[in-house]
Amino acid sequence: MESSSINWDYPEPFLLDVSVDASHIDGLKHVNNAVYVSWCEDAGWAHSIELGLGIDDYHNLNRAMAIRHSEFDYLQAGYLNDQLLVATWLTASDGKLAMERRFQLLRKSDGATLLRARWDLVCIEITSGRPKRMPEDFKRIYGAAVIDL
Repeated sequence: MESSSINWDYPEPFLLDVSVDASHIDGLKHVNNAVYVSWCEDAGWAHSIELGLGIDDYHNLNRAMAIRHSEFDYLQAGYLNDQLLVATWLTASDGKLAMERRFQLLRKSDGATLLRARWDLVCIEITSGRPKRMPEDFKRIYGAAVIDL
């Protein structure tokens, strides 16, 4: 299935390819829920790096976008050898402290959406862990990537 022909929840997703292997499978013989969370984290970081903000940038700026709240809706199970796409978008930002990131995880073979997720993010100062205003680099880079819902 071509990713361009998929009916994504939102336009122009950032995509991460995932292949389900034995390490992802739990005692119920499907992908463990915690693995989906990990794949969302991987997709979020890969998207951030593609935009131009990696972990070194976070440390140099002494700022990070940290998850304040997350929601995961598990819609269908993934199984051994499934080929999946994790899509992510930045869907909101107040330009000060908060951003929102959304995810959709889809099985390539049949186009089924396995998961939808949403993160509320807050900008923190790394050294203190306290909320702090976004630096200009965050506003400029992340702000340009936010899509209109």
